[in-house]
Amino acid sequence: MAGQSWGKSRMENWIWGLSLIALTMAIHGTGVLWIALADASIRVRIEHQNRLRWRHLLEFTVGLIGVVGLLLAVLHGIEAALWAAAYWWLGALDSPADAILYSIDSISTRGASGLVLERHWRLMGALEAVDGMLLFGISTAYLFTVMQTYWPLLTRRQNRVRAPSQD
Repeated sequence: MAGQSWGKSRMENWIWGLSLIALTMAIHGTGVLWIALADASIRVRIEHQNRLRWRHLLEFTVGLIGVVGLLLAVLHGIEAALWAAAYWWLGALDSPADAILYSIDSISTRGASGLVLERHWRLMGALEAVDGMLLFGISTAYLFTVMQTYWPLLTRRQNRVRAPSQD
């Protein structure tokens, strides 16, 4: 009988955990896609502006990276809140405050909050950490793509600025 109970609890953990991973991945993918579409629209306008000075392009790029980072952090917060809501709703943690702290700690793979899920739900915490690694990987890859995309614009403009002074 105890074996059946353990098997059932593991299955519930997997079902909830994988469902939340699928949901948060869909949310993250959608959010990154919207950010990328907005960035592409802005980049087209910048590429067609020949009078934009290198310094302004540099400032814009740094600002853009900051805004993209903030938007990604908001996405991660929403995703952690979904996990927290599930923990609280399932009774894995006693309060919403504990649930959000535990969730942020788990999704960031920090694991130092000192909070522990009810025994029945502990596998979910490990699945949230896996989800966090995937989500942060996507965010890191996207930030790298943004920097890589603007690098040619910066170097092309800087070369144009330096070329006349060398003559």
